[in-house]
Amino acid sequence: MGKQRFNGLSFTIDTKEMAITCKKFTLEITDNSAVAKCRGRPDGYVVGDVEASGEITVDSDGLKAIVAAAKSAGSFQALKPFPIVAYAKVGDEEVKVEAFGCRLKVSSILDVDTSSSDETEFTLPYDVTAPEFVKINGVPYITPDNNK
Repeated sequence: MGKQRFNGLSFTIDTKEMAITCKKFTLEITDNSAVAKCRGRPDGYVVGDVEASGEITVDSDGLKAIVAAAKSAGSFQALKPFPIVAYAKVGDEEVKVEAFGCRLKVSSILDVDTSSSDETEFTLPYDVTAPEFVKINGVPYITPDNNK
């Protein structure tokens, strides 16, 4: 018998600070750790800097909620960073990814196709700015010793 797997419908995205429903959510981690070399040959590794960023895609209701939060803060740049939690549970499997200190940016605010009948979506990039960085199923990505 086949086992049910995660898909996009399985996930709940919670921004904690704003009541928005994400149509799409991405998170990418860049880890600049590298191979250490001695005389041109691998000889261990060095821990590098890390960064994470992604995008939140919302519909017009989501954009209204973000605009209301920005208005309350005084501007989009004044929005305080917030955590984002992506959670899914299917059967006995679950996954929880937490990104801390997510700071929204506004870039390409409109992408209108006048020949399309699809609902208009708004994509807002964000950067992860908090030292807690990212946790995957409760496990921190960054070694606690490097989180100083």
